[in-house]
Amino acid sequence: MKSELAEMAMDEQRTMREDEAPDAVPVPHALVPHLDEIAILLDIDGTLLDLMPTPREVWVPPGLSDTLNRLTERTSGALALVSGRSLNDIDLIFAPDVFRAVAGHGAEMRLSADNETDDVHAPPLDKELKRRLAAIAKLSPGILLEDKGYSLALHYRLAPHAEKAIYESVSVIRADLPNAPIEVLPGKFVCEIKHSGFTKATGVRELMKREPFKGRRPIFIGDDVTDETVFAIMPDMNGLAFSVGRRAMGVNGHFDAPGDVRAFLARLLDPR
Repeated sequence: MKSELAEMAMDEQRTMREDEAPDAVPVPHALVPHLDEIAILLDIDGTLLDLMPTPREVWVPPGLSDTLNRLTERTSGALALVSGRSLNDIDLIFAPDVFRAVAGHGAEMRLSADNETDDVHAPPLDKELKRRLAAIAKLSPGILLEDKGYSLALHYRLAPHAEKAIYESVSVIRADLPNAPIEVLPGKFVCEIKHSGFTKATGVRELMKREPFKGRRPIFIGDDVTDETVFAIMPDMNGLAFSVGRRAMGVNGHFDAPGDVRAFLARLLDPR
């Protein structure tokens, strides 16, 4: 089975050389016999779930939680959500189900569905810094503020005209605090400011050192700019990366929409 997986990787790499941003995604039935060898890593917003005007409006379509639970069982627990959301937020969305996760762009990790948090890598943002960043939300109605403790996000899907003003204001604050250990993460209608030193990629690297993920081949699916750090490290782990909604560079293929990702995952459970 290992040789078959290696051949699949070679086929995908050939596809990448022929087209730098390929259309190919794995044929589900080719992966079904290898679920005991892979780890399934999934972004949430824009990947598993359709994007909504505000982060609080996302919802889990019927059948998705059942699919994730069954894949968790089939992979002996090697399924994890990889998100910029906090663990608490993820749990609220998927309640009553609880999944292993890398959360907060790598700031939090949960390796067991029975534990609240296994590891926290980031201290909370400075209160004065957060106060100044939070004031940016007053630039325009429709800018929504999300305080995650270790990061602060400014969502502007309801105020897209404010994008330039938001980033300019953040730049001014960073110029005033050149030594502050912070990083700005641009996303789909969101500007997030967090402590530097941790990313989704650092979280995934740590996750893949731990059971039940250790020794498995990761398959990561993501959609946003913040997922590109994980796309970049998949070759180091003999992993596969797939983007959603856009043909990201350096991935093995892409899905058009979250609905296609959900259908793909469901088909992994079909023995036919």
